Amino acid sequence: MTDRFETGMKVRRHILGEAHVNRAEAGKSDFDEPFQTMITETAWGNVWASDGISDRDRSMLTLALLAALGNFDEIPMHIRATARTGASKQDVLEAFQHVAIYAGVPRANHALKLAKQAYAEMEQD
Repeated sequence: MTDRFETGMKVRRHILGEAHVNRAEAGKSDFDEPFQTMITETAWGNVWASDGISDRDRSMLTLALLAALGNFDEIPMHIRATARTGASKQDVLEAFQHVAIYAGVPRANHALKLAKQAYAEMEQD
């Protein structure tokens, strides 16, 4: 393991939570292990580990980019992460409003639907 991998795993666990990362690690196979290592080292060990912006700001950027590009599968995971990044519901709403103006109302609308579902699940837990 590289230092970047270890840093990435630490940051990943901090942002996404132990339970999520443990489930993801348990589902890892020989086939996708190189891909998972790359994500851990680059996304988590480099980008998310940077102290250039706050976790809150990075969280809002990530959610806006996911919505703007139509990468909806990861939105619920990153909504759940807001409990640890400090991005409020209002912050997320503001980010998705930007998506509506700059990337399209349908994408922002779908992202808001997913966020509402994720927040409802979080409140039940």
